[in-house]
Amino acid sequence: MQKILLTCCLTGSAILPAYAQTATPETPATKPAKPTTATVPAPAKAKEVLPEVTVSAERPTNRIDRQVYDVKSDISSTNGTAADALNNVPSVNVDPDGTVTLRGSTNVQIMVDGKPSAMLQGDNRGPALQAMAADDIESVEVINNPGAQFGNEAGGGPILNLVMRRNRKPGGMATVNGNAGTAGRYNSAVNGSYNEGPWGFQGSANVRHDGRNSTADVTRDTLDTGTGQFVHNSQTSVGRGLNDMAGLNGTVSYNLNQTDTLTGSASYNQRTNDQQSSDHYVNGATSLIPAADYVRSTSRTGDSNNFGWGARYDHKGDLPNETLKIDLRVSASENDNVNNYANAYATPGWIDTKANQRNHNDTRIVDFTGDYERPLWGGTAKTGYKIATNDNNVNTLYTDINPISGAATVNNGRTNAYELDETVYALYGTYQMRLNDRWGALAGLRAEYTDMDINQITGNVAAKNHYINYIPSAYATYKVSDNANLRFAYARRIRRPNANDLNPYVTYRDEFNVFSGNPNLKPTKTDSFEVGYETRIAGLETNLRGYYRKDTDSIVDYRYFVAPNVLLTTRANGEGSHSSGLEFTVSGKLTPSLTLNTSGNLARSQQSFYDDSGNLVTRTANSLSGRARLNYSYDAANQIQMALQMMGKTLSGQGYRSANHTFNMSWRHTVTPQLTLVANVTDLFNTNKMQTIIDSDTLRETSTRRFDGRVFYVGLSYRFGGTASSSEHREEGWGPRPGGPGGPGPGAGGPPPGA
Repeated sequence: MQKILLTCCLTGSAILPAYAQTATPETPATKPAKPTTATVPAPAKAKEVLPEVTVSAERPTNRIDRQVYDVKSDISSTNGTAADALNNVPSVNVDPDGTVTLRGSTNVQIMVDGKPSAMLQGDNRGPALQAMAADDIESVEVINNPGAQFGNEAGGGPILNLVMRRNRKPGGMATVNGNAGTAGRYNSAVNGSYNEGPWGFQGSANVRHDGRNSTADVTRDTLDTGTGQFVHNSQTSVGRGLNDMAGLNGTVSYNLNQTDTLTGSASYNQRTNDQQSSDHYVNGATSLIPAADYVRSTSRTGDSNNFGWGARYDHKGDLPNETLKIDLRVSASENDNVNNYANAYATPGWIDTKANQRNHNDTRIVDFTGDYERPLWGGTAKTGYKIATNDNNVNTLYTDINPISGAATVNNGRTNAYELDETVYALYGTYQMRLNDRWGALAGLRAEYTDMDINQITGNVAAKNHYINYIPSAYATYKVSDNANLRFAYARRIRRPNANDLNPYVTYRDEFNVFSGNPNLKPTKTDSFEVGYETRIAGLETNLRGYYRKDTDSIVDYRYFVAPNVLLTTRANGEGSHSSGLEFTVSGKLTPSLTLNTSGNLARSQQSFYDDSGNLVTRTANSLSGRARLNYSYDAANQIQMALQMMGKTLSGQGYRSANHTFNMSWRHTVTPQLTLVANVTDLFNTNKMQTIIDSDTLRETSTRRFDGRVFYVGLSYRFGGTASSSEHREEGWGPRPGGPGGPGPGAGGPPPGA
């Protein structure tokens, strides 16, 4: 199916001159394309409150509580997705299914401009990241130890904040790009902005026809309790189908006067969810059921619609760096799909069957926050509130179809209606100051009250839960020299179970697998510690970080058999887990024409849980993950980029996921100052696969999925108006120059996270 999208959208942020030119704790200047040692002192009144910061124009800088990475430096950003952009961030991995891990953990929050979004929660996250255009992203903030100003919705773990592009220069500009890929893939995008007087507008629109075909092989040996012997089963799967995606967003900003700004924004994203698949099952005979050999064909059609809108008020007070921000965000995600199944049996005497499954899931989030910041006692105090609602509805209708008459009968065992409504009230306070010329510190405390209403409509069971959490955080920086910093961090977080985790109803996935949530799950409490050393030596920026994370009541996958060949996966609170490791990044120019970006994470993780026999089991894994990217400027008009990515072994409840790696290449050719040609290939050697291994007392399983990883794209990008874009005059690199004690403000390009 091909769709045409006609849009007229405007977005942007017309910012007061004081906002655009003065580095404050919330709106810093950003790092220039070429490093410089020049600094600009803060205004006289603010000097005793804030440290000096590096003069910046294009590149974001680190902050005391986060690292900021300029993903625009990736050559393929003009035709890539948000998932591709995240795959260029150190210690972040996005697999072909869209599962995001940070330092090997899947407990990751993803925010947009510091706010939660419905389209990036639950099972919707992966497809949404693969539909979002990378060219709309200014930078990615990695917040491994989120402070008191951050909420614990959508997972409560480390945060990846997508800072969307903002053009604050007077005048207008626009960029248009179009790209074509193998197997009929294509994408196109347009984004532009216009700023004049008190008004600012910015907007973007994109279309994409893309996806990944896949094959899978599963071998499973299950314990037959009747005979005490293991029975062999196998599954071979093939999936085909490319999806259509379209999106647009717009923002308008108006400066009421020199101190007050109003901003409104809206976004919409739509995608299809169509696929054809075939699964061949061969089940061995047990003491209770005979052997079976059959093929299950699935035809899936569906649509996903995501939308959001927001309004914001910014006020600059009379005191230096005094600000008040009131922000309202509303977002929703609606997902509908229909699966038609047909089972064709090769086993003599078995009758072919048909079935239909309709799914409707929607999530709605209202996020209302306020933040007030002012100088106090030689430092900076900040306080804020959050009122947020997160409503989830899940409806599944499964019908068995008579293959002869076509009559449909509702299968009550596979039909489900479920609701979860969650409301969070939060208050927080932080205080940041310079202790002396070398030391800077930031401390905070957050209080959250959570109220949950669970309604299992199908089972006519309702439940309530509520609790309060106190969440502290602390950070410090020490200026070793002009080119080196030490950073220290501690944060406590909680991970609330999501709607799917809590739903007790058994959801059918395929002939082998069913899933059920656990309404008795408790939130996971995480204490994380980190120390980092940042340097700049001979043009190379280096970061070395040691970390330790301990989880209490960690939520893990728990599997057991509910029938001889049917495996139920659910969630359970494990006895606890912890992980530790060393992470490093090195970036900079090796020669005038060769730039290196490399990162690695050497980690050790341990999980303790009760297995399917009731025994307490402890699993440990050591893994090395990393990536290396070389960018070579052949001449002024040509750049070649090579990138190797490797994901190490990760634990997953009763099993683990094996390591994998990919190799990508890109080429950029500047035809004219306005026109560029970009060609790239992902997974050049077609090595990307997902392999999961489970080895327990009753189950031995190896599942391997492979994707059409090798995909070629070639496209053109043209810029109208404005000055040369950062993408054409940027220095390739991830790591920004270390900031001074206390840390500079957040990366440019978007509002900071609120309460």
